[in-house]
Amino acid sequence: MREVDRRSKYNRRVFLQGAATTVPAVAIATSAGLGITDAWADDATTLTPATLKTLVKMARDIYPHDFLGDSYYITAVKPWDGKAAKDPAVKSLINDGVARLDQEANDRHNVPYAQVPWENDRVALLQRIEQTAFFQQIRGDLVVSLYNQKEVWPKFGYEGSSAEHGGYINRGFADIDWLPKA
Repeated sequence: MREVDRRSKYNRRVFLQGAATTVPAVAIATSAGLGITDAWADDATTLTPATLKTLVKMARDIYPHDFLGDSYYITAVKPWDGKAAKDPAVKSLINDGVARLDQEANDRHNVPYAQVPWENDRVALLQRIEQTAFFQQIRGDLVVSLYNQKEVWPKFGYEGSSAEHGGYINRGFADIDWLPKA
């Protein structure tokens, strides 16, 4: 019969040694500006990471949904990098538009658009450029790229296409469970 040692292999000393080596590594990574949440922007090939972060902040301000995580907005914005790589006019439109938006933010708040802390201030900046081709292109594309993600649909209560299930007559047409019973 085999004897099992039930004592924990980890004790306070092992934990403290691990914590002592982890804290300096995290401090170095943080001071170097290596944020885990910003790693997605470093994969950009044509647009700068700062431009992509500005586009994500714009997307959040144009279509604000507090219950949606940043990952959905990132997924909606990432294709702009590929579009900019294929078409110099798109690259110019995005770079010039973000530069103008950042200039507006710097003039009013002394920081780039993505660093303006209050949503109302960012929305006011967007309203100043809403007639530009840049804003119209980004807003129009976001309608499709944000809301056409199947992972987002359940968050809005949309069950998806019904054609393959016989249509809405047989699937959810009369679902009015959100109304109070009379």
